[in-house]
Amino acid sequence: MKKTMRLDKLLAHAGYGSRSDIKKLIKAKAVAVDGKPAKDSGMQIDPDRHRITVDGEAVMYKEFVYVMLNKPPGYVSATEDVRERTVIDLVADEYGHYELFPVGRLDKDTEGLLLLTNDGKLAHQLLSPKKHVPKTYYAEVEGQVGESDAQAFAQGVTLDDGYVTLPAKLRILHSGSPETEELSRIELTIVEGKFHQVKRMFQAVGKRVVYLKRLSMGTLALDERLGPGEYRELTAEELERLIKGNEA
Repeated sequence: MKKTMRLDKLLAHAGYGSRSDIKKLIKAKAVAVDGKPAKDSGMQIDPDRHRITVDGEAVMYKEFVYVMLNKPPGYVSATEDVRERTVIDLVADEYGHYELFPVGRLDKDTEGLLLLTNDGKLAHQLLSPKKHVPKTYYAEVEGQVGESDAQAFAQGVTLDDGYVTLPAKLRILHSGSPETEELSRIELTIVEGKFHQVKRMFQAVGKRVVYLKRLSMGTLALDERLGPGEYRELTAEELERLIKGNEA
């Protein structure tokens, strides 16, 4: 069965204002359905079958939006905050009417991949503890990170609250030196999302993360062409892989 919806709801969702704004557009005969002026803002519309125009321009309706953001430092992963700038502030002007929200959270000073969407079902599946969706981070760490740390992470480490983490994969890109204050560079893949987890895992082995960037979540990898604060919508292929990977 085809999904239908009210004309005013469709236009509001597509960014044409409130229902009262849309009534004014209809009264002014600015809205047409299949080439005929719309008379009733409550008429039922099938977005896949009907052609809607406003002032002669076709309305492109999308129920769900999926935006890849390269989160910069200094922004909190929330839809609103009375004191801090949020990740939604980076895209609100263009996507405000879609009521996007971040899927999970990155700390204020953490950078990298953050998915913004209005698809609650997909977000719930990606964040479900039962799914064990892998998330990979790049980090720069004070102290010499070695194979003993990789083995500890592979077995699970005990955090400051007594929680024992699930096995994680630590890849050492460069082992630093405490003597020269040279930082270690690593990639860490975890399958859960405890509060400040990456930082607390290194704290558990006596080291401190000084820079953290998320590279991937599930099958979705950060587009390195995106500078800090830049974003784009997911491609059809990226979305399909993300959904299928989560169903597996």
